[in-house]
Amino acid sequence: MNNIFKALNDTTRREILDYLKNGKMTAGDIADKFNISRPSISHHLDILKRAGLVSSEKKGQFVLYELNTTILEDVLTWIVTLKK
Repeated sequence: MNNIFKALNDTTRREILDYLKNGKMTAGDIADKFNISRPSISHHLDILKRAGLVSSEKKGQFVLYELNTTILEDVLTWIVTLKK
């Protein structure tokens, strides 16, 4: 769970998740939305993948990234149990 909170602690990574809620995107599509280098975007995507917040799928020469809502549901469930 520490990896999840580390991933969510960064504004850029939260913005990436926000873009991915609309559907699958390539790293290039994601990078076009930011004013930072493509290697930086790749680094952020790697952190999100290691946290389980994003999954990837190779389609031909492209890699499509997708939001993994299952892990978010697990985090929300855990947070709700804290309130009890």
